[in-house]
Amino acid sequence: MSAHNESAVEARFRRLASLPLEAVGGSYRFTFTGIAQSIKDVTDQREMLGLLVKRDLKSKYKDSALGFLWSLARPLVQLAIYFIVLGQFLGAARGIPDFGIYIFTGLTAMGLFTEIAVGGTGSILANAGLVKKVYVPREVFPLASLGSALFNFVVQLGVLIVATFAAGHPPLHPQILYAIPSLALIVVYGLAFALFFGALNVYLRDMQYLVEVFTTLLFWASPVVYSWQMVSDLVQNPVVLELYTNNPLTLAVLGFQEAFWVAGADMAQPDDLLLRMVIALLVGLVLLLGSHRVFLRLQGNFAQEL
Repeated sequence: MSAHNESAVEARFRRLASLPLEAVGGSYRFTFTGIAQSIKDVTDQREMLGLLVKRDLKSKYKDSALGFLWSLARPLVQLAIYFIVLGQFLGAARGIPDFGIYIFTGLTAMGLFTEIAVGGTGSILANAGLVKKVYVPREVFPLASLGSALFNFVVQLGVLIVATFAAGHPPLHPQILYAIPSLALIVVYGLAFALFFGALNVYLRDMQYLVEVFTTLLFWASPVVYSWQMVSDLVQNPVVLELYTNNPLTLAVLGFQEAFWVAGADMAQPDDLLLRMVIALLVGLVLLLGSHRVFLRLQGNFAQEL
């Protein structure tokens, strides 16, 4: 190498050494300022987030003839099984008017939570190539799972609304507003699950399977295929009934039923449902902040672990 080239290389290294170091994905303090900075970093990558959502949706239904209509296949098959087996054969439909609408309302709500929680838990591993090569705020991957889940939810909700009109009981009543806090509960708790278990799943790969089992338990612990009134009639211990009722997913399902299951207006519901939902939502926001804090603490070694 000539003396001229050596001096050019040395000059380049000196220029690089003089540049200030910038922290990439630095730690955020658990303060309002730190949280605001973290949110800003994510919103600055909103175009990347949009591309990830589109990629997730396209990859699920790539080269399929029916495309996004497949997002309805699973809930419709579940509806048929629960309606026929539980509703007709086992008699669960007795005492529950418009049982098909009742079932599909719960399936729509719980399907959204399951897709957010399970998809978000596996999102970091599913995007291992990007995590190892490019820096973006790691939260965009669970948020992309949330975005694709919301898209599928909107499709299912549209079918549910059409079904209510076909059944002759459209949700044209003030209780339709219950859908807002119900959706907020599902999104907040689902995202908290996705952030917390998504980070742990990088280090302990069994977390994804644990979340799948846990969401199945939560499904059966919510009044989707049976009514809350059945539980209140069977459970004699008031403490147990309160614990069951104040489960955030139970409240979310009950809220969706208030909004879309018009035929069940005369069915018994827990007292102060809206107040319970607001309290659960506040608790969920605290849980979401805690989960985000854990995610930020663990994200520093994601690339090395992957």
